[in-house]
Order: sequence, then structure tokens, then C-alpha cells
Amino acid sequence: MEALRTPEERFAALPDFPYEPRHAEVGDGLRMAYVETGPAGGEPVVLLHGEPSWSFLYRHVMPELAAAGLRAIAPDLIGFGRSDKPVDPAGHTYARHVEWTRALLFDALGLTGVTVVGQDWGGLIGLRVAAEHPERVARIVAANTGLPTGDIPMPEVWHRFRQAVRTAPVLDVARLVQAGCRRELPKEVLAAYDAPFPDESYKAGPRAMPGLVPTDPDDPAAPANRAAWQILTTLERPFLVAFSDGDPITGGMAPILIRTMAGAAGREHPTIAGAGHFLQEDAGPELGRQISAFVTST
Repeated sequence: MEALRTPEERFAALPDFPYEPRHAEVGDGLRMAYVETGPAGGEPVVLLHGEPSWSFLYRHVMPELAAAGLRAIAPDLIGFGRSDKPVDPAGHTYARHVEWTRALLFDALGLTGVTVVGQDWGGLIGLRVAAEHPERVARIVAANTGLPTGDIPMPEVWHRFRQAVRTAPVLDVARLVQAGCRRELPKEVLAAYDAPFPDESYKAGPRAMPGLVPTDPDDPAAPANRAAWQILTTLERPFLVAFSDGDPITGGMAPILIRTMAGAAGREHPTIAGAGHFLQEDAGPELGRQISAFVTST
């Protein structure tokens, strides 16, 4: 698969992100990047980002996990961050992203007893990985995400977002991230979100991902997502729903997950106040503390 690799100098002087990148081959000739912190023997907590961000999004979450003795691992999805970027948007499929992530976590890193944390597309992928490999998973955290099957309409704001990504002559990644935050991001943070994409040829991933969300019951990914729902609703793994109070895209999923996921029953689920879609930017330390408390108490 033809792919581009962002020059490492693009990632110089990232604010509050001192982690050394690591890499692993995940198939299709692609290299996937990740960073980690915390004790090597700590329980692994995998932090999966979404569209159009990268592991930098978790820079204020990771220290909280490390301080609690946990091993925080934040991958860059293929097409994002320091990971390889397929040139052809058609190279991106939902199934491939699930497989690439599975290959990193279980083949390359050999993780077991994993707490999977997913936000945005990180949840769409992470929930599938958890459902399809429950023997490797200890806990699940859903943060501003869902597992769409196309059976329930997406909100109109999401359709506007998808159309904007599809038609923009120049995709302004930093602006998209800022639009999903409550607080104004400093210019050096905005630059960090632009860093993985030197020009438009590197943006096939961000361009493709909105179109991969199942919005029709006949979508190619719908059957696998329905199967994942069936597994997760009976899976006896602790499940935490940690949504913000200000996400117009996924906010409606929180009560559904709390009501339907077996591992969510009888648990107190936090609402992260004062945060938008990218709650890691608006309230990263608080999200990190909620995840740490959940892991260490279960």
C-alpha cells in the first residue's frame, strides 16, 4: 500500500509532549506509531484518539495514569500522527483500522489485561477490538464516542461536519480540533495538530474517516458493529462511560451505553463538566483521574 511518512522534524518542540515515539509494523507494509509512559509492569491502559487528532491529544491524560502506577499507551491511528499515511483514501476502511489497531496491541506489543479507552473514532475502533478479543481486555472506557450501526440516524451537526471535510479544498485540521473544544487553544497546540500533515497529500485519513462511519443499515461495517453490540451488552467487564457535558455529536450515546452495557450496571459514571467533543483538551487531567480511579478500583 502506497503511503507517506511525516518527517520527524515536523514534531520538534511539541508542548507538554516529551514522549519518545515508538513504532511497529501492522501489516499492509505500514508502520504504526505510539508513545507510552508509566511503569513497564503497570496495568496497560490504551488511549485511542479519533478524527482528526493524534496521540498528542492525550498529553494531559497520560501523566495522571502514570502517577497511579499505570502503563499509558497512546497509539497514532494509521493515517494520523507519526503513523504511516496511505495516499489513497480508499485504502482506509473500518475493518482495516480495527485490524491495524489489533495488530499493534496484541501482535506487536503482546498486551493482555488491557483497559481500552476510546474517544471519537478511537471508540468506534476500540469497542470493536474489545468485543472481538474480550480475552485480552480487562476494562473499557467510552469517552464521547459510540458504535454506530446505521440503524439510528446521526445528528445533523455530524452530517454538516462530514460534508465540510468532504468538500473543503484545504482541510484545516487544527481548526476542526478547535471547533470541538470549549477553550481556546494556544497557537503552539494548534500547530501540533497540523504537524502530521505537511500538505494535502498527507490527509487521506482525515478526509476518509467521516465517510466510514456507518450511517445506513446496509453499510459494510454495520454487521460487524451489530455483532459487537451483542457481545458488549453481555460482556462482564467493567465499563465506564465518561462523557463531557458539551458534545453535540456523541452526547446522546452516554445514556444508551450506561443502560445497555453489562459492565456499566451499578456503576457511577462521571460527566466531565465544561468540556466539548475533545474533552482531553478541555479537561485532560480530570479525565485522567477518572480513568485512574476506575482502573485502580476494579
